[in-house]
This record gives sequence, C-alpha cells and structure tokens, in this order.
Amino acid sequence: MTNVLGIIGEYNPFHNGHKYHLEQSKKLAKADYTVAIISGNFVQRGNVSLIDKWAKTDMAISNGIDLVLELPTIYSVSSAENFAHGAVTILDSLDIIDYLSFGSELCDINVLNMCADVLTEQPIAFTNLLKHELAKGISFPKARENALLMYLNDVRKYAGALSSPNNILAIEYLKSLKRIRSIIKPISIKRIGSNYNDTEIDVSGKFASATAIRQKLIDDKPQGLSKLMPSSSYRILYNTILKGHYVKDLVVFEKEILYALRKMTISEIANLPDVTEGLEHNIKNAANSCNTLSEFLNIIQTKRYTNTRIQRILLYALLGITKNDMKISQKIKPYARVLGFNSKGRDLLSTIASNKNIDIVTSVKKYIDSINNKNLLHMLNTDINATNIYTLGYAKDSWANLDYTHNMIIY
Repeated sequence: MTNVLGIIGEYNPFHNGHKYHLEQSKKLAKADYTVAIISGNFVQRGNVSLIDKWAKTDMAISNGIDLVLELPTIYSVSSAENFAHGAVTILDSLDIIDYLSFGSELCDINVLNMCADVLTEQPIAFTNLLKHELAKGISFPKARENALLMYLNDVRKYAGALSSPNNILAIEYLKSLKRIRSIIKPISIKRIGSNYNDTEIDVSGKFASATAIRQKLIDDKPQGLSKLMPSSSYRILYNTILKGHYVKDLVVFEKEILYALRKMTISEIANLPDVTEGLEHNIKNAANSCNTLSEFLNIIQTKRYTNTRIQRILLYALLGITKNDMKISQKIKPYARVLGFNSKGRDLLSTIASNKNIDIVTSVKKYIDSINNKNLLHMLNTDINATNIYTLGYAKDSWANLDYTHNMIIY
C-alpha cells in the first residue's frame, strides 16, 4: 500500500530548511509520493514572491516533490485561516493524500490540536475573553492569543502557540482538517535553524529563513546564498536573477497601488477584505497624500492593524479582490492547477484524473473554454491577472498572459 504525503508551502525560495522538512516528512510518513501546494506570485504575508510560481515549482521538483499544484491567488494572499482552508480543501479533494506535514516551532501535535479544537468550537467562555481583549484596542492576532492562554489556563504549556508564524499556520491547517472532517493525518516537523522572520543566518551557516535570503537579494548582497540552498535551487535562483525575472519587494508596485487607491471611492475601499471600523477613510486620506508605500504604512499602521494585514489590503487593491470574492472562496471547492510534475507525479495525475471530486487544470485555455462555473472562472481570471501584474515588476521580458503560454515544469 502506498502513502502519499501532502505539503503546503510558499518555497520563496526553496532553501535548506525546506529540504530538511521535506526529507523528515517523507521519513515520518513513509511516503512513496509527495504533492505540494504552493503559493503563486503573491504571498500570504502581503507581499510579492521573489521568483515566479514556475521557478518555485522547478525548485520543488528538483528537490524531491513529485507533483506541484498552485494555490489560487485569492487564498495565497488571504489571512492564515483562508490560506489554510483553500490549501487543505484542495489536498482533501484529491482523494489520494494520506498525510499532511507542516513545520512548526512548537512541534507538539497534541498542544496544537488542543488550540485548534478551541478555535474551531469557539466555546462561549473563550469568545467572551476574546471580546474583552479586543476591547483593549490591540490587534486581533494578539487578542486571540491572550484569550486562548487565559481560556486554557496553562501558560507554560501553551505559551508561544499563537505567537509564532508556523505554529499559527499549523493550527489553521488542523482547524481546516477538522471542519471538513478530512481523514488526512497531520504530522508536524520541528523547525530548525533560523525563525520565520529572522534576517540572520544561524550559527551552523547552513540555515536561514526565506526572509533572510530575500533580504540579501533586496540589499544586493547575494554572497553566501549557495550555502543556504540546495544546489539545484541556487542554480535556478541564479539563472532567474540573470534573466531579470524576479521581483524584490511589494514596493516595486507602489505607484500602481497608490494609483489604484486614489482611483477608488471610499465605498470601494471599504469593500476590500480586512477593511473594517472605518479604516477606508484613513486609507483614502493616506493614498491621496503619500508618494511612497513607506509613507503610507507609517500613517496607517496602528497597534490594531498589523503591518501584514495592511499590506494584504494593498494587495487586494492592486489585484482587484473584494469582500464578496473572499466570501465566495470560503464556500466553493477550488480547482487543482498543475504547475509541474516528475514521472511519479505523472502517475499521481493518472490516478487523480478518474476523480470527479475536483477540477484538474493542466491547460488554462482548455479549462476556460470548458468551464461553466462562473465562480471558478473568476478565481482563475484572478490568477491570470495576478501573473500579468507580477511580470510588470521584471527587469526584462515583462510579457503578459504567461498562464496561457508558459509550459508546465516536467521532469
């Protein structure tokens, strides 16, 4: 009997920590096949991907992933909850996944499960604590963390469970598995080396966060990157940079974002996901008076709204994503867009092909011509639009419509 492992990641870019997680996950799951769902050209923390989805797919397959699927843009730029919902729903709908592996700082599946149970069931005592914390004017993530620690009443055991990015995503994956009653078995691998947002290299000199790697490239200091990434990943990154097919940071699109916000009415800004409590007025005023994203963020950011949340709002404005789009994404079953595969991945696709539970997209043109579901069509058009905007950030060859013309990555 074969085991199929599922992994959800951004691979932005694929580094030694990702390689370690993949290898340990395969061992723990005794996996014969591995499927990865990856973010496309824009990512969950409200920023651009350093390299495009095909380069990330190339890295993933060259390091042992058999089949790579794209997480639709609307999920990849959502909050952790909707990000997890979209990815887990796709994996579950494939009907072949036995295990879902994720990295976490805590790596205690029982503790993570307990937190997920509370956040899924939302007992009255917890929701009352959450309301009390929110009334203090702090951000929702911090208020939720405080309320959970008070509800579980064991600071030593649960401290940090909701303060570390990978733990938060791990809990959201568990919540999603519970909500759809999936039979996929979750496993957790402890993160080693640098933390998620660290900009320094760990003492071994072999591990650095994707944040640190991206920062080196933003600062034009790529020295030492070859030690932090598998050789195939470094080669792909190096060639991508030589071609000018990479985007360093969201600031590349600052004029487009500020133009979009200046053009929008107050009500249109209010219709952007995550905009609440009259924030649309502050956003409009800031957009009308600022010339850079740095100025804009300095004006808008408060302890109530995290920088990541504000940046996601900017992405929604840039990509034309509305609250209604977000609501629809939470109710429908997304397609599985194939970005690449190896020979084992081809075998998996043959098995999935007989599955009528999910749409498999190997050709965007053919899928658009055949699809009758207007919500899925709109979701795919959002992906196409996101790629067209993303390539405007290239130094060279800023072609449009790559979703139609770019070949899948096939090993």
